[in-house]
Amino acid sequence: MAELSAPPRNTRAQIRQPLLLALVLACGILLGANPFRASEQNPDGTARGYLKFKEILSYVDRDYVDSVDAEALSDYAIARMLERLDPHSVFIPAKQQQQASAFLQSDFDGVGVEFNLFHDTVTVVSPLSGGPAEQAGLQPGDRILAVNGERVSGVHITTELMFGKLRGPRGSSVQLLVQRRHQSKPINVAVNRNRIPNSSVDVAYLMDNETGYIKVSRFASGTYDEFKQALGDLKRQGMTRLVLDLRGNPGGYLDRATKLADEFVSGTKKLVYTEGKGDQYDTQIYSRTLGEFEDGPLVVLVDEGSASASEVVAGALQDHDRALVVGRRTFGKGLVQQPIALNDGSELRLTIARYYTPSGRSIQKSYRSGVEAYEQELTRRQQHGEFFHADSIHFADSLRYRTARGRTVYGGGGIMPDLFVPRDTSAYSAYYTRLQSHNLIREFALNFFQDHREELEAMRFEQFNTTFRISDAQLQALTAKASRDGIPNDVAGMRRCTALVRNQLKAYIARSAYGKTAYFQVLREQDNELQQAFHAVTDGNASLMQGITMKQ
Repeated sequence: MAELSAPPRNTRAQIRQPLLLALVLACGILLGANPFRASEQNPDGTARGYLKFKEILSYVDRDYVDSVDAEALSDYAIARMLERLDPHSVFIPAKQQQQASAFLQSDFDGVGVEFNLFHDTVTVVSPLSGGPAEQAGLQPGDRILAVNGERVSGVHITTELMFGKLRGPRGSSVQLLVQRRHQSKPINVAVNRNRIPNSSVDVAYLMDNETGYIKVSRFASGTYDEFKQALGDLKRQGMTRLVLDLRGNPGGYLDRATKLADEFVSGTKKLVYTEGKGDQYDTQIYSRTLGEFEDGPLVVLVDEGSASASEVVAGALQDHDRALVVGRRTFGKGLVQQPIALNDGSELRLTIARYYTPSGRSIQKSYRSGVEAYEQELTRRQQHGEFFHADSIHFADSLRYRTARGRTVYGGGGIMPDLFVPRDTSAYSAYYTRLQSHNLIREFALNFFQDHREELEAMRFEQFNTTFRISDAQLQALTAKASRDGIPNDVAGMRRCTALVRNQLKAYIARSAYGKTAYFQVLREQDNELQQAFHAVTDGNASLMQGITMKQ
């Protein structure tokens, strides 16, 4: 027979009535002291929901059979509640807020080193030029065994945990135990932390005497200043046409994105507008300043990883016929989030408006089927063949819009490029995927650099790029190492990806010997999308102002 508790002396109603009265009074005090205010449309419903949630949490915390973490439960409940709104309204707990915000910061305090994990060992890929790690003598390929006496090798450390150990207050010191190739014993390296630039302009260089290339990875606090400097430097070198690479750019601060777009758009033209509840969050943003590149052929390179603020830039330049958009349909995130700092250090990022391009296109794709389906949308695009065939993409007539010069563009989620470039998977194989998943290509390149460092650094990059080639013997050494690491040799798979592997090995070696720009310059050889963009901008196809009809 089940054990029953003793009957209460008072009825449940008698207990709950004063409790509810107390809760009402307490909530009135909290609501009066709290910055939160219920909306005018439904104040009673909001207050009842608030009281209901607090009452249930109180019962769970006090009476549930097991001990519970009430704060963790409330965080979970809040996260699930926001999922009912849209996929981009999120709650960030206090312990995760700093890490989430770091993505959009233009600098941080740390040692200044790019690293990777090879065989459960933290390996230096490259110290930042002029940064604390380089000044302390760290080299590409160095393996970090311990940080401040705490072992970090062979303990399954994550990238996030390693970041936490290397970053710290400016001026503080961190002790690293480092194993260097061809040295029998580990060495101790003391690094004094300093302010480290967190660049969002990955690279800027001339692809030929006139064609500039700038890759922007996100729109962070310092992006516009970085971009402005890069654009000016390229113009001084003779740039007359530009490829702006926004592939994989997930967005960021809207004002940085619109200031960047303003560099290309003349006069006073609408760049983007937002619409929210009522008119509180309705905005219209126009070009206002005299930009540095308002004339001249311009290509914007996008793909399915380009989202939010990067879609604002692409959409504005496309709608004003200022740029040729090349690549594949963008992600389709057109919801505006406002960060709201909460009292405990956590943050609410709440959707308060929608983005629209100048022609009136909504950038946001549908999320009516729920968060899980929304997160699988890119997978469905691939399954439907959208990444490989332009004719697999269909738009309703109701989604048709016109640019300033009358070209047809489409809404309904994301920015559809003027020139479609399919994803090139011809060089990929299951064997290549296994090499990448084990980080073997990058590790092999680092070891090669350490073995040939003097001769590589004695060679100018231009000479390296023209003459250096990964030999068949080196490819055989790579496959032999892969076999020792448990990846069986696959002759057909290796044959299919040989050109790609050669290019990536060369690019990683160039990264260690000559820096990030050299890395991107080498990768260009196997980058079909960038090659198409380069031809479009140099062949004159980007000069939309001349009335050229673009391929839809």
